[in-house]
Amino acid sequence: MADLKLHSPHASGNRSGLDQMTKYIRVRSDKNARFVEFDFAIGDPSLFVELIMPQGAFKHFCTTNDVVFMTREQQENVDAEMEKWRYGEDTLMANNHS
Repeated sequence: MADLKLHSPHASGNRSGLDQMTKYIRVRSDKNARFVEFDFAIGDPSLFVELIMPQGAFKHFCTTNDVVFMTREQQENVDAEMEKWRYGEDTLMANNHS
């Protein structure tokens, strides 16, 4: 496999704009899985995309983006918001889901 050299703004020490915002991850896959399934957010943990990468690429991604893991509280807030969107708040389904 070819060794890829990716541009990283951290290498030069110049951080501006998006690079100054906190980048969050939440791993959803098994620790020893071949591919890492995770949520990635910039600035706001509740606005995320779901990504899948091989273990090596994931480690490089985390280093390059200087990520932090979402706290338990942030994860719970994200889950609560997802439940509201999925089931609503004052619906029969919301009452049956708990």
